[in-house]
Amino acid sequence: MKAPSRTGGQILVDQLLVHGVDHIFCVPGESYLAALDALHDADINVTVCRQEGGAAMMAEAYGKLTGRPGICFVTRGPGATNASPGIHIAKQDSTPMILFVGQIERGMREREAFQELDYRAAFGPLAKWATEVDDPARFPEVISRAFHVATSGRPGPVVIALPEDVLTEMADVADAPRYQTIETHPSLGQMAELQKLLHGAERPVVLLGGSRWSETAVQRFVRFAKRFDLPVACTFRRQMLFPADHASYIGDLGLGVNPKLLARIKDADLILLVGGRLSEIPSQSFTLVDIPSPRQKLVHVHPDPSELGRIYSPHLAINASPVAFTAALEGVHPAASLPWSEGTKAAHDNYLAWSDPKSIRHAGQFQMGEVMAHLRETLPAETIYCNGAGNFATWVHRFWPFRKYGTQLAPTSGSMGYGVPAAVGAKRIQPQSPVVVFAGDGDFLMNGQEFATAVQYDLPILVILLDNGMYGTIRMHQEREYPGRVSATNLKNPDFAAYAKAFGGYGERVERTEDFAPALERALTSGKPAILHCLLDPEAITPAMSLSAIREKALAEKK
Repeated sequence: MKAPSRTGGQILVDQLLVHGVDHIFCVPGESYLAALDALHDADINVTVCRQEGGAAMMAEAYGKLTGRPGICFVTRGPGATNASPGIHIAKQDSTPMILFVGQIERGMREREAFQELDYRAAFGPLAKWATEVDDPARFPEVISRAFHVATSGRPGPVVIALPEDVLTEMADVADAPRYQTIETHPSLGQMAELQKLLHGAERPVVLLGGSRWSETAVQRFVRFAKRFDLPVACTFRRQMLFPADHASYIGDLGLGVNPKLLARIKDADLILLVGGRLSEIPSQSFTLVDIPSPRQKLVHVHPDPSELGRIYSPHLAINASPVAFTAALEGVHPAASLPWSEGTKAAHDNYLAWSDPKSIRHAGQFQMGEVMAHLRETLPAETIYCNGAGNFATWVHRFWPFRKYGTQLAPTSGSMGYGVPAAVGAKRIQPQSPVVVFAGDGDFLMNGQEFATAVQYDLPILVILLDNGMYGTIRMHQEREYPGRVSATNLKNPDFAAYAKAFGGYGERVERTEDFAPALERALTSGKPAILHCLLDPEAITPAMSLSAIREKALAEKK
């Protein structure tokens, strides 16, 4: 029977339904009105956002939490370029995402029409695939391919431009079947070789990272680590991949890493790297493991074959997704004796000492060590922590014990302004989960307008905003490289508590440590999106060093 005639916009939305889309994030634009009209009657939740960068970051957060492509719609030209930070995050963080962009009519191309942009050229380097639909009858084909590209191998973003007249044109075409993520599985020989390598090791270390994990995969790996009593570390901002309270957990490879953890990895005779790429931050600027031939025997497990051997030449390369690999681990068994067991216990003890916030004191009346200790005692393990980029994030990464999969939303790309939109996205799809944002003053105002989105949809997220009156990370580097020569890093900030109230949320200013606990309780019980505006002494630049100490050390080294 002939398929019914539909507009391109309706065919597009019907494909989203076919592929299981239940939520999209958008900033509306006249360039894709036909798609918006088709969404009017579709069983898809729509979150309207305040800026395209925030919308794209919400979609990226959706992809991180679900493993399915986050969907974002923006308008042409400046709308698309505003969304580019979210595309960059999805690329570097290996997150499945599809960005739909309104486009000028086909007949106006190459005349520099209003807000015209060549999307293949603009987004080609940022996305896994960037394309434009010229015929509404090709929507089923193109969108099916987009879902497969976004989720398979190393996941990432796809950008699809939608000419305005293609969305209104009629076509007769059948829907595509629902996409299936392509899994890659290890061979029996590879798993036998892995078991042999483990049996012959004396000082193994496991590093977990990347995407394409699931709660089941994490649980399988936890069982494997327990059987082998293996020391397990997570790479930069991937701490939700292994429970911090497990006896095998030894810390994370991020910024400001525990020196004892680095020493243990360098001294290892076998490294099992699962899912991650060991890129710049976790590799400590590519110094942790020799390139291209690691001194340790390296077993690298990754779902994308192009990542295997790209930087490090592995002793054993296994092209497999974390889900498939952890399933195969169920058949891998330890030797009778495990010579590294005492080392695993010592490494875990080192982690516990390193991550104890009660031992931290710094300048000022607002002590972050005590704040983190209170949060650990108060908030449940199911709390989803979101943050952007800045030294403030160290307090979460070092001192919050991530214990559950799906509780960390943080950009490995180092993008500022990510925390608030990520929290909105998380709360929209998991309203039962507590969601907390850690933000700096400079970081917050890059996408703080999405706090209005939280208010609009009654999403009681909590923002812990640490205000030290500067771009702290850049100031820290400035003092290291050009001590005493402060340039372009100071900030004059608004009253962020008043900002929250102006949008219809809850806001409170906190200047002393003893005031934090009652303020936190009031914010949580308000039932509103809330901001706790916490005044942090500028000297408290890291848990380990003050700003003055960094400056004095740099001056001494320059003499």
